[in-house]
Amino acid sequence: MTMDTEGRDIEYRTGSDRISGYLASPNDGKDHPGVIVIHEIFGLDPYTRSVADRMASEGYVALAPDLFSSRKLSEVITKDGIAATMEFIMSIPPAKQRDEGYREKLLNSMDDDKRKVIMDTYNTLLKNRPVDLLTEYLSSGIDYLHTLENVNGKIGSVGFCFGGGMSINLGCTGKVDATAIYYGENPEPLDKLKNVKNAVIGFYAGEDKRITSKVPELVSKLFEYNKEVSVKIYPGTYHAFFNSTRPSIYNRRASDDSWKLLMAFYKEIFNQ
Repeated sequence: MTMDTEGRDIEYRTGSDRISGYLASPNDGKDHPGVIVIHEIFGLDPYTRSVADRMASEGYVALAPDLFSSRKLSEVITKDGIAATMEFIMSIPPAKQRDEGYREKLLNSMDDDKRKVIMDTYNTLLKNRPVDLLTEYLSSGIDYLHTLENVNGKIGSVGFCFGGGMSINLGCTGKVDATAIYYGENPEPLDKLKNVKNAVIGFYAGEDKRITSKVPELVSKLFEYNKEVSVKIYPGTYHAFFNSTRPSIYNRRASDDSWKLLMAFYKEIFNQ
């Protein structure tokens, strides 16, 4: 049975900076585990907010940070830049999403100003991603959740695409009780996985070769460090199959099945 929820925009401190975000909570007056919901590379959008709402309806206090809202990153990653990059990425057919040559050809067909905006955003988020800084922002989000009266002290994370990679990087801080990855990149170096506190679950697309081909390395290293891990790969699906706002990629069967497994994972870890 799903719960009534309430959501609101919030802001929390991280070092000398601040992060904006969206907080969704069960509206029942009880304590619940917290979950960090980490957006795709497009930033905190209505879709990610809807995932946080859905998480809250399942009995979790869900915090979806806007990782690009800090003063430091907002100078480089603008809303217009994200929008242009999102439009560009979504214009690429699913089978070509990871084809660097195809992507470069499309970029070269654009006017100089638009190409520069997209490339600046793309380079910051994909080629020179400030993983340590972003992980610090997420870690501060956990600290924020711990200050809330309706959070019982247990914390999980889930992230999608860019956010999937950030979810496992957050898990490597040892501050997360249950780490979930949706088609995210492995942490670098893999030795960081020795700090994972508890269990990891991952969901991957069969046609997302660049990401999914690296899953055996993740599982092997977690096994080496005696960490609990479970992984499911959905044949015939593409990167971002969970995102229902992208009809060319969305796969309802894989989305529904992975959500069911994710909820069972959290319930087991959190003793819900």
